[in-house]
Amino acid sequence: MATRTDEPHVADSHGLIRVHGARVNNLKDVSVEIPKRRLTVFTGVSGSGKSSLVFSTIAAESQRMINETYSTFVQGFMPTPARPEVDVLDGLTTAITVDQQRMGADPRSTVGTATDANAMLRILFSRLGTPHIGPPSAYSFNTASVRASGGITVERGAARTRTVKATFNRTGGMCTRCEGRGSVSDIDLTQLYDDSKSLAEGAFTIPGWKSDSQWTVQVYAQSGFVDPDKPIRAYTKKELRAFLYGEPVKVKVNGVNLTYEGLIPKIQKSFLSKDKEAMQPHIRAFVERAVAFTTCPECDGTRLSEGARSSRIKRISIADACAMEIRNLAAWVRGLDEPSVAPLLAALQQTLDSFSEIGLGYLSLDRPAGTLSGGEAQRVKMIRHLGSSLTDITYVFDEPTIGLHPHDIQRMNSLLLRLRDKGNTVLVVEHKPETIVIADHIVDLGPGAGSAGGTVCFEGTVEGLRAGDTVTGRHFDDRAAVKKSVREPTGALEIRGASTHNLRDVDVDIPLGVLTVVTGVAGSGKSSLVHGSIPAGENVVSVDQSPIKGSRRSNPATYTGLLDPIRKAFAKANGVKPALFSANSEGACPTCNGAGVIYTDLGMMAGVATTCEDCEGKRFDSSVLEYHLGGRDISEVLAMSVAEAEEFFGSGDASTPAAHRVLGRLADVGLGYLSIGQPLTTLSGGERQRLKLATHMAEKGGVYVLDEPTAGLHLADVQQLLGLLDRLVDSGKSVVVVEHHQAVMAHADWIIDLGPGAGHDGGRIVYEGTPADLVAGRSTLTGEHLAAYVGA
Repeated sequence: MATRTDEPHVADSHGLIRVHGARVNNLKDVSVEIPKRRLTVFTGVSGSGKSSLVFSTIAAESQRMINETYSTFVQGFMPTPARPEVDVLDGLTTAITVDQQRMGADPRSTVGTATDANAMLRILFSRLGTPHIGPPSAYSFNTASVRASGGITVERGAARTRTVKATFNRTGGMCTRCEGRGSVSDIDLTQLYDDSKSLAEGAFTIPGWKSDSQWTVQVYAQSGFVDPDKPIRAYTKKELRAFLYGEPVKVKVNGVNLTYEGLIPKIQKSFLSKDKEAMQPHIRAFVERAVAFTTCPECDGTRLSEGARSSRIKRISIADACAMEIRNLAAWVRGLDEPSVAPLLAALQQTLDSFSEIGLGYLSLDRPAGTLSGGEAQRVKMIRHLGSSLTDITYVFDEPTIGLHPHDIQRMNSLLLRLRDKGNTVLVVEHKPETIVIADHIVDLGPGAGSAGGTVCFEGTVEGLRAGDTVTGRHFDDRAAVKKSVREPTGALEIRGASTHNLRDVDVDIPLGVLTVVTGVAGSGKSSLVHGSIPAGENVVSVDQSPIKGSRRSNPATYTGLLDPIRKAFAKANGVKPALFSANSEGACPTCNGAGVIYTDLGMMAGVATTCEDCEGKRFDSSVLEYHLGGRDISEVLAMSVAEAEEFFGSGDASTPAAHRVLGRLADVGLGYLSIGQPLTTLSGGERQRLKLATHMAEKGGVYVLDEPTAGLHLADVQQLLGLLDRLVDSGKSVVVVEHHQAVMAHADWIIDLGPGAGHDGGRIVYEGTPADLVAGRSTLTGEHLAAYVGA
């Protein structure tokens, strides 16, 4: 018989995730040991390397190794990420990443479809709904009804074939008018053309379509379907139908075969299928002018067919259920007592209760997924993990407190601790002291950002961080003071009867010429008030949380328009074409096509990226690098940091005022350390948002509307942001900020607080006034937390 020993089992010795020699992005041979089954928080200034270590190294390698356990056939259908650049990664467990990526903005995607709650509801109604209209697909707004009949050929044996008549039916719940989108687009034809003119006279008023030599215009003029010399208002019915709704057909224009199609489908494909945020400002303005989206009159915005809406359980249809606040829907489901579907009801109940537990009970299942904030999207993704029976998992979170009012952060902290207490390793990238303070272990990266970061400055406990001489430690207990004197408004922006989403006929005057902060618990109606009710116009510049678009070829220089004046300056100094100084055009290295690296596809295995030997990663043809401006070639300029480039283009032979202005805006938002040629795909979330803010600062507006500009900002960077907001206001602008950070609230001239709760419990103004009066009165949740923050 084996003797019992008190010595620990050898299996219990694997209690660490060891990372040695990590060199991903800006990491400089980072080595750390992270305790398993503990809550570890990674801190550091924005761009210090936190995401590179946690997401691009630890989580990425865990996912890659899991993928390798599948057969080569299955791996062929999966993404094949390359192995991170690291010497040793030991002790990894299965990693589940819960990031802040916005959910797809597909108009068919809703909170219900993204969480499987809709799927369970559809099954429930197909079993219990009266009248019974069909299987679960009959309640799906993404499934169209299909009917088909005809002859099919059946082959049996070598020579026996026969034709059999067959019919096929599928009952779907999609509204036929809006095709399950809930809204229909109405195009204003007067914004597309001037019907008093002919095509030859330049009737089109669409941006980019005004030139007679433009190919698109020539297709219509020479198609033969319409008379190019006749005013559009004089077209016959047949001509007008062909002009507006013609089916795609090949036509010959100047000897070239091109495709002709009606103007309406052409506009829908060219403009309406694209993300509005990614459009150039003048194109976006045209789309907003020319296209009006209205609620579908047939389904009243429910997306569902009449049959799906007619089937009910206890007088509630599936459309009614999806429109309820989730906490109310959970109560309704709890009241259903039907043994035949008991397991389904239990699973649905657990999912709906998870929404309330995580602070999203104010949402409804029919809420479009694309309208969720980054913080809401992250918490929706958490739902499927809360009731999981899995343990010894590594959960990786990217700033889970973004979008949360101080009142809600405590609830998020308890969820993180609950995941840890089930025996999981929880890794959190975070800036908020309220979450850092609950950590078992802290890894602080820095000391700076970009090339000045990428090293571990501190590892240990919260007490050790506070006592340490790191940027995070020094600023950990920073508290902004409430302003003693506030600016006087120069006017007011009137909002009357605002009723977007949960707003309850709100009347409010937003003061102009001052810094106004709109606050309130998550779901109280802040974004609905600011983005949905402030009248849009040329005078309003809105910077929301939608992600910026960009491939690995995109960089800060291309995104901000900085590269255009740089190319022109190089071209003028050397007497050549500007296109030579674009790595995406004539100046590209022919070997790597301007990518700087050569990608080798290894089929089922991870592809390999190797630096191009001809251009040595510089992306340009060698002949282009012989041209200089101020003693530098184009690749050396793109390798500069924003601060270096601002000095370079500010004076001397390379003086370029247009480039200097853009670089000044990038420096203003705290991106002076960023390389202007660094791929956008390597930027952190905070860096991307500030890049977007710098771009919008170029627009001529009197009112700037910012949505949580502190997202992704380190404690030390918040002061710099407050300085930027002050400079904007002092220059004569009006700044309206939707924000939860108490430092920004304390710095405001005027606060508008919404609430008192979320969803139907919110949508009202609970306070308007100065921060000092809010702290003194403590009449709202925001007032209580702000008073505690400033130590009042």
